[in-house]
Amino acid sequence: MKTLQTICVILIVVGAINWGLVGILQFDLVAFLFGVQTLLSRIVYAVIGVAGVVYAASLFYEMSMVE
Repeated sequence: MKTLQTICVILIVVGAINWGLVGILQFDLVAFLFGVQTLLSRIVYAVIGVAGVVYAASLFYEMSMVE
C-alpha cells in the first residue's frame, strides 16, 4: 500500500504542477509533451485523476482505522 500511495503522490504533484502552470502561465505541460487531446494526453490526465481518487480513498480508509 505504501508503494501505491507514493506513486499516487508523485502523480498528484505532477498534476498540481501542470494546473499551476495552466493557471499562472496558460501553459499546459501535458498537452505540450503529448499533444492537445491526443489519446496519450487523455490517458495521462485520466491516470492522474485516478491517482487522486485512489489516494483520497486511502486517506479516508486510514482515518477510519484510527478511530
